[in-house]
Amino acid sequence: MERNTVLIALFAALIAVLGLIPKITLGFGVPITAQSLGVMLCGTVLGARRGSLAVLLFLLLVALGLPLLAGGRGGLGLFASPTVGFLVGFPVAAFVAGLIVEKTPRLALLPASILGAFVGGIGVLYLFGIAGMAITLDKSFPEAALLVSPFIPGDLIKAALAGFVTAALAKARPASVLSRA
Repeated sequence: MERNTVLIALFAALIAVLGLIPKITLGFGVPITAQSLGVMLCGTVLGARRGSLAVLLFLLLVALGLPLLAGGRGGLGLFASPTVGFLVGFPVAAFVAGLIVEKTPRLALLPASILGAFVGGIGVLYLFGIAGMAITLDKSFPEAALLVSPFIPGDLIKAALAGFVTAALAKARPASVLSRA
């Protein structure tokens, strides 16, 4: 129990630290940040349940006003901004990424982690993000999807990186990758 609590808090902190990497804000208000890599790692390393709890802890701290999102942003107002879909999708993305790694034990960890990060951290996250942008920006779903298309190459790199980091962590400390424990 204590170990789980510490890991959940540690990975919530990892997402916050990844927000310190300078963001690039696109013209319609959604920034490119490294924090989605943290969300992917929460799922691929901690597994579905713990990973989503780490992300929920992070979002609670953001909602309370702590400036933990890239660019030092925080507060409830973010949950009414164009980024709302991405924020709401973060815990679901971590859950799906972790679930895929957990449910594919016959697949080696590296491809399972890349697959989980790709499906959860890109597919699921974009679904929520695009829906949120469509609603807040009064755009159609295809119009909002077109707005996020510049993010795809970077997110593909992040998904691959999440897979490699998870596999390297498992090689160095096998018991630390709870998605396969």
